[in-house]
Amino acid sequence: MGYSRLIIFLLSATLLLSSCATLSGSGVGRVKHYSVESSRLPESFDGLRVAFVSDLHYPSKFTRKRLVKLCRMLGEIDAEVLAIGGDFVPSAQYVAPLFSAFSSLKTAYGKYAVPGNHDYEFYDTLHAEGRRCGIKMLADSAVCISNGIDSICVAGVYDSFAVGSSSEAMLAGLDKNLFTILLSHTPDFAQDSSVECDLVLSGHTHGGQVNLLGLYTPVKNTKYGTRFLRGKNSTDNGTVVITTNGVGTSRYKVRFCVPSEIVVITLKRSASAVE
Repeated sequence: MGYSRLIIFLLSATLLLSSCATLSGSGVGRVKHYSVESSRLPESFDGLRVAFVSDLHYPSKFTRKRLVKLCRMLGEIDAEVLAIGGDFVPSAQYVAPLFSAFSSLKTAYGKYAVPGNHDYEFYDTLHAEGRRCGIKMLADSAVCISNGIDSICVAGVYDSFAVGSSSEAMLAGLDKNLFTILLSHTPDFAQDSSVECDLVLSGHTHGGQVNLLGLYTPVKNTKYGTRFLRGKNSTDNGTVVITTNGVGTSRYKVRFCVPSEIVVITLKRSASAVE
């Protein structure tokens, strides 16, 4: 096989595999599982599962049909917490149908969300529809989750691009004795700020949305290159950051070798520090 034919073959095979992963009839390309271990996690919360989705950009490539399937998948996962990382819709008219789809999901400890950079102009609508549909919008605020024995904290950043803002003041005031999950639309906030949390859940990057042969991502939407582009990583101070590929698409309605995903995080009690 000649060199040019080999290249064509590899590109074709990659496109086929990518298409199977990203254009799945299931609503999203995959369910990605992570575990996070911490000695700070109360033993009574050992095994807690958090489902995380972000960057729906509904409706984009992520259509109504896929939204219904996504919610069915989330229901089957049956996580105790649902977290949503922002960039919901392109305009306010889509907020109600999107949040209504999430309203039927049942979680033991609630549904929480933060806005993304596409959401600020209609945040009031997000907040109002969130209240109607049982989704708590965290705008530089936090809630304690209690199981009757112990508590953990879920916090959210309103503008994760504004380091040094009121977000950091909110974080500084959190109870340092509580295991804390932070929702931050962009992962860069975890590295740039003085955040002291146990786990940060982020989106915004879309995982690059396009990844050529697993070697090159043209657009990263993070100033740290591939460091926080996707998956499980750590900041300089050891904070665990999980960045999802997201669900929908923005600007360019294409995914290539970067499957859309639901992320499921299982929290585990450990004798060692968070890894």
